[in-house]
Amino acid sequence: MSLKRVLSIQSHVVSGYVGNKSAVFPLHLHGFKVDAINSVQLSNHTQYPNVAGQILKDKDVWEIYEALKKNGINKYSHITTGYVGDPTFLRTVVAVVNDLKTANPDIVYVCDPVMGDNGKFYVPESMLSVYREEILPIADVLLPNQFEAEQLSGMKIDNEEDGWKVCDWFHKQGNLSTVIITSGDIGSDPDRMLCLASIRKGTQRIRMEIPRIPASFTGSGDLFSASYLIWSYIKSEDAKLALEQTVNTVYAVLVKTFDNFKDMKVEDVTSFDKELRIIESKGVIESPPTELKAEVVL
Repeated sequence: MSLKRVLSIQSHVVSGYVGNKSAVFPLHLHGFKVDAINSVQLSNHTQYPNVAGQILKDKDVWEIYEALKKNGINKYSHITTGYVGDPTFLRTVVAVVNDLKTANPDIVYVCDPVMGDNGKFYVPESMLSVYREEILPIADVLLPNQFEAEQLSGMKIDNEEDGWKVCDWFHKQGNLSTVIITSGDIGSDPDRMLCLASIRKGTQRIRMEIPRIPASFTGSGDLFSASYLIWSYIKSEDAKLALEQTVNTVYAVLVKTFDNFKDMKVEDVTSFDKELRIIESKGVIESPPTELKAEVVL
């Protein structure tokens, strides 16, 4: 039986579904064993008025990893990273990834470079150079949103062609076999977002239009990363289907979440109302609908 074991370094919340709370459940449903290192442990995500918790230090994550290594239990098929709020911590992640790649050259590193969205950073801007200079050369799969793709590449994305140029730029930075700009306001239809996937170092391009849901959600990027890890493994020979399964999974969870508060007055909707309905979506996570279709353009 092939190894299906993931090291997931992301945030953790006691209440709600972001970071590892958003990613681990779907991975478990599809038979992946997951070892989770929590970059932070917070009471809830930061869109709530009150937040408390602890931040893991760089030395802490290395000590955790070293213990796994000394015990001979650092054998993984994948490593995935999400929210990291400190440059020093991120550099320690680089050391962990490099060590894992030395032990297993076939390990797949799926990186969501969580830095910001909607034109704003929510991590220190000093993180940008670490991602650009140290993470990009070692990542295998990169999953930025439009804002993160623009910041990392230093290129503005005003249309679809710009998006493909940015994907090509990423491929040239290291061993990135797959780049997916997970969401962007770069299509011609204001009621739809555009997802662009450049596969196998740019030899295949796939686009998906996604109906826009009139609400914002926290944790959807973490769910996207986990879902793509799952479906790119299951459908390793069919990149188009892997992307369709991923996007349909996330879209179905967001629709189920939106249905929970869509009839409420806007001023009455709380962050708790908008928490992703991950557990309630068990069925669609296991077997996504086929509502949204991708288009191969190269």
